[in-house]
Amino acid sequence: MQLFSTFEHSVHIEMAVATLEKKGIPNEKIFIVPLDNRKEERKVFDTMARSDGTSLIDIGAALSTAFAVIGASVGFELAWGPIYWGLIGAATGFLVGFAIRLFTEVVLKKKRRLMKGFHSEIIMIVDCEEDEGEMVENILFRHYAMGVAKVKQVGGSSASN
Repeated sequence: MQLFSTFEHSVHIEMAVATLEKKGIPNEKIFIVPLDNRKEERKVFDTMARSDGTSLIDIGAALSTAFAVIGASVGFELAWGPIYWGLIGAATGFLVGFAIRLFTEVVLKKKRRLMKGFHSEIIMIVDCEEDEGEMVENILFRHYAMGVAKVKQVGGSSASN
């Protein structure tokens, strides 16, 4: 039987390995594989096939509405009239809101991601006997495994549990 588990990069992995070795799982039956961090920068603009769930036009739409109302109201007193000044206000509000949102996504959130120091996950694979599976699973969860999956070896092939 094989157990696959994922961990965050922390000292809990070493503690889990030490506990497994104390319970009789040899070191040769424990495999640890770190995942590589993303090398490329995250894209700010979404495509049709990929979206990160953040909108760049939400503040722009709200400011566009507000500036259009203000522009139309003030436009009654100005030379071009309320329609033109409402449209000018809407365009100005949208551009200001879009610029604010773009600044927060590109500059502020990038700094926050760098300060957070996010590291990738680690996959641990434990090869054990079927009767030890429950004990190994409990040890992995006690040491803060993010998830555990069991795969039973059936004859020459394997079946997921």
